[in-house]
Order: sequence, then C-alpha cells, then structure tokens
Amino acid sequence: MHTFNELVKLFADKFATDHFPKYPATLYEPGDYFLSIGGKRIRPVMCLMGNELFGDLSPDVFQVATAIELFHNFTLIHDDIMDAASLRRGMVTVHKKYGENTALLSGDVMLIRAYEYLGRCNGTHLQEILASFNQTAREVCEGQQLDMDFEKQDHVSMEAYIHMISLKTSVLLAASLEMGAILGGASLHNRKHLYEFGKNLGIAFQIQDDYLDAFGDPGKFGKDVGGDIRQNKKTFLMLHTLAAANPQQLNTLKELIHSNPPDKVQQVLVIYKACNVDAWANELKEKYLQTAMKHLDDIAVLSTRKSALMELASFLIQRDY
Repeated sequence: MHTFNELVKLFADKFATDHFPKYPATLYEPGDYFLSIGGKRIRPVMCLMGNELFGDLSPDVFQVATAIELFHNFTLIHDDIMDAASLRRGMVTVHKKYGENTALLSGDVMLIRAYEYLGRCNGTHLQEILASFNQTAREVCEGQQLDMDFEKQDHVSMEAYIHMISLKTSVLLAASLEMGAILGGASLHNRKHLYEFGKNLGIAFQIQDDYLDAFGDPGKFGKDVGGDIRQNKKTFLMLHTLAAANPQQLNTLKELIHSNPPDKVQQVLVIYKACNVDAWANELKEKYLQTAMKHLDDIAVLSTRKSALMELASFLIQRDY
C-alpha cells in the first residue's frame, strides 16, 4: 500500500511525458503549456487509490488515470474561456495567452487524447470504464451549463445548486475512484459506497473552493480572489447570504449583483461577513465530510487499506489554496 503523497509522486512521474505531437506547434504547444503549470492531480491519484483499495496497482490504472487528468484539464481550458478568467494556478490562462479559437481546439484535442489513453486498456474492464467515463463526461457538461444558467436566474434553490455542483465537480472525483475500483475487481456494493464517498467529499471540496474564492489568499489560491462574485455566481456563500440577509443588506446585495462597481468584491464580502457566512460554510462542509466518511466506513475492506483515502479527505478539506 502507498500513502497519498507516494501516489501523488508515482502518478506525477508517470505523467511527466510528452502527451502531444510537436506539429502543428500552434495546436499542441498550448496543451503542453497548460499541463506544465501543474495542478494538484487529485483526480488521477483518486483513480490509483480506488484501484489500490482492492489490491495491487493494475498496469491499466495509469492509462485510465492519465485519461482522467487530460479530461479534467480539457474542462479547465474551456471553463476559463466561459468564465473569462485571466489566471489559472497563478499563470495566464490558455485563451489569454494563445487566443480563444486556439484554446478551444487545444482543449478538444486534449479530450481526444484522453480517449486514446482509455483505448490502451485491456478488454476485460474496458466497456465498464468507458461507460463510467462517458456518463461522467456528459454530467460534467450538464453541470457547467447549469452553472451558467444560474448566473442569469434571480433565484436558485440550495437543492438545485447542490445538484449542479454534484454534476460539475463531484461526479468526476467519484468516478475517478470508481474506475480505479473497477480495475481492481471491486464488488458493486463496494463501488457504490466508494462512489458516494467521492461524491460527498466533492461537495465538501466545492464548499471549501467557494470559501477560498471569497476569503482565500490570492498568493496561495492561484486565481483572482472574488472571481465568483464578479461573475455573479450562485455559490454556496451567495445563496446562504441571500436567504440570511436583512432587508437592507438584501437590497444592497441585489444592487451589486446587477451592477459592477470597482469595489464590488469588497462590498459583497462585507455583507458575507455580517451574515456569518464563513462559519456557516464550515458547518456545511463538515456535514458533507461526515457523510463521505460514513460511506468510506461501509466499504468492506480492511480499515488499514483506507488510510490513503482518509489522508486525501483531510488534504482536500483543510487546504487553504
């Protein structure tokens, strides 16, 4: 068994290779650039963890993990275009550096490359892996569309927002674990609980991400703090504040949502703090974390084999970047 950090290094070493041809450089260089600026590589490592939970690492798990990481980066390149983001991981985004048209194509070819890695798996588990991968890819797109739809809606329920987050963020974390488990020969019972562990952990992760977008240190977070506020995103923080604000705060907040003053982020943060949204977010995050840990407990393997997943949960939820 490997620790979480050992698996991070193991995947990083395997992933450190050329994933694209050299020609035409105008198409492939942006993909190389985006992958070179790093990232936490959490999803492929979760695939390794899901696999090792049930036995030794399968040779095919590195093909699937690489496909997952390329798919995730494809979504980020396109998300940055849709969000008009200028920074990703503290570096200039692909569309800002190379132009939107090239960014779109580079993202597309990264997705195609992901499927090429999946195709290298042996036939025993390939059909199940493809079914999980394809369903997840579709759900991620659905979640992204709902996220954009919510920006234009005056009212979004907390239930609808959690559903959107489950699709946009959580299902890829959950499926990464499940695909690893499929390669490890896990039972349907264990796969179900592992998937639910990942899904609930993903919601807790997103609550932390929403929190950091508003209250994080930009030097650590690697993105423009307050980006969600500027984009009028219906985050956990915004939805709670809309429900908890007094009439005066609510009027001010609605005015800020429909305008764009230079100090918009600062004004919204004042209202957030007055509504104690930071403490509320931490309580909600803890609720989903505990649900995730209950599903981890229900997986029928030796508890010692779960230590890396417990490390992962701690890393994701306690991070400040």
